[in-house]
Amino acid sequence: MTASDQETPPDVPVDASARVAPGAPVVTGAPVNAEAPVSEEAPVDAGAFATVEPPATVEVPVPAETPVPAETPTGMSPRQARLLRIAAASVVLVALAAVLAVRLASRTSVLVVGVYGLAVILCGAVIELSRHGRTRLGTYLLGAGLAAALAADWLLLP
Repeated sequence: MTASDQETPPDVPVDASARVAPGAPVVTGAPVNAEAPVSEEAPVDAGAFATVEPPATVEVPVPAETPVPAETPTGMSPRQARLLRIAAASVVLVALAAVLAVRLASRTSVLVVGVYGLAVILCGAVIELSRHGRTRLGTYLLGAGLAAALAADWLLLP
């Protein structure tokens, strides 16, 4: 596209609301009024570009009663929750190992080793789940496993 293709022919009316293409010639000395026609006598500056200034920013006052959000978060962070569940599963693991040792001292049975051994393995699985970010699943699994171990101890073991 050449510069002569971009110029408006003199007999074509110019719409004041039309956008100016980048690189289009700008008429300098033209009247500011949008209703006033562009005269043919106005000189055209071929090197000038149309510039559009952004609207002025408006500052809106903030009312004094606007509540300021609290900067301290409530609850635990995910890391703290993982560490708490790992610690809880570790404590349960040690407790189950102690109960297993006491039960084996009183009566040696494969059933005792099976019930408490599975509960200890479950605690280890919960610790690994918590380390990998599956804290809720680990918590549910630990609760269900402990309930099952206590029920099996009460129902199965003499």
